[in-house]
Amino acid sequence: MMSFYASCIATLYNLDVRTVPIAVIGNLQQKGSVVLAASPAMKKRFKIKTGNRLYEIPKHPEVRLYEPKMAYFLEISMSITRILHKYVPTESIHVYSVDESFIDLTGTERLWGNPEQTIREIQGEIYETLGLPSTAGMGPNMLLAKLALDLEAKKKGFAKWTFEDVQTKLWPVSPLSEMWGIGSRTEKSLNALGIFTVGELAHASLEMLEKKFGIMGNQLYHHAWGIDLSKINEPMPEGQISYGKSQILMRDYNTIAEVRAVVLEMCEDVAKRARDASKAGRTISLGIGYSKNALGGGFQRSRTISEATNETMKIYEVCKELLSENYDARPVRQVSISITKLENEQSIQLSLFDQDNWRGREIGKVMDCIRNRYGSTAILRAISLTDAGTSIKRSTLVGGHKG
Repeated sequence: MMSFYASCIATLYNLDVRTVPIAVIGNLQQKGSVVLAASPAMKKRFKIKTGNRLYEIPKHPEVRLYEPKMAYFLEISMSITRILHKYVPTESIHVYSVDESFIDLTGTERLWGNPEQTIREIQGEIYETLGLPSTAGMGPNMLLAKLALDLEAKKKGFAKWTFEDVQTKLWPVSPLSEMWGIGSRTEKSLNALGIFTVGELAHASLEMLEKKFGIMGNQLYHHAWGIDLSKINEPMPEGQISYGKSQILMRDYNTIAEVRAVVLEMCEDVAKRARDASKAGRTISLGIGYSKNALGGGFQRSRTISEATNETMKIYEVCKELLSENYDARPVRQVSISITKLENEQSIQLSLFDQDNWRGREIGKVMDCIRNRYGSTAILRAISLTDAGTSIKRSTLVGGHKG
């Protein structure tokens, strides 16, 4: 979908997303709030795009600023998926994100005719039904379809790539982070090896790439040749491998006491999700991101404990230890927590030396039942009522933004 959030807002307020400069802002009350989406006119006329800050937007009478309406965005996203279901079966659709999907048109020729024409019909129906413009990339596999979309179709509306296009359209791509699947860190690592274009990646030593990046090196090499063996309808691996939570804080947290308050709230949420699934984990991870005002950076540390747990306070105690050992007193802006090495809750052995173990588990389940029935804020720890707490405010958000 083209500028999806901005397009949804445009339909809501009867605006033309192609001509009106629109920006969707996380929070209009905070000057440093992030631009979540910008219309083509906003990008072209005012050079404002996703990732800019509110204070960077010029004060102009034609500029329209709105806060996100996530519930509405999700409703529109589901409406788009329902349109796709009219053309292909469920197993031929992979919803990649709220505004992007893969569909497999193989075998639909007898129903709808030429695949290129089918794509135009789908785009036309989405626009006529919902008033939303879209772009489409087409290819013999998911990789080339995605690359056709990102590197060409977003400028033209539609692009079809074949394996013959790899050398002429893919290999010249630079910087490497413009290619789907290569982030800034991987790009820097590849640059350190003397690799700056996708063509150079395609002609690099496979053995060297595997030695440096492991299995990802193998994937990088074959992707540079346009090879992708993944299928839309491949079965997903059963079972969750971790439970985690990450949040960017609304302000800098300047003391370890404030950071601990957020960590405890997040441990509560992660532990509840594990308990709801009757799972417990042995490895607990804590990630801290420092404020840009303190030159950024941070740390990610893990600790494996002897007995799997899904108790909030046990997870919190480990996180508190990791925080005390690694925190360097700089302002914190991002926190992440996860538990891995999961096992069934029923397999947890009760320790003879921890007589409160069973009681702690039962208290957790009672709190979960109350929250599941009456809402996440029906019962809170006192720390959530302090200035450092975020649970109450975040309970009103959808996908981290206003509903």
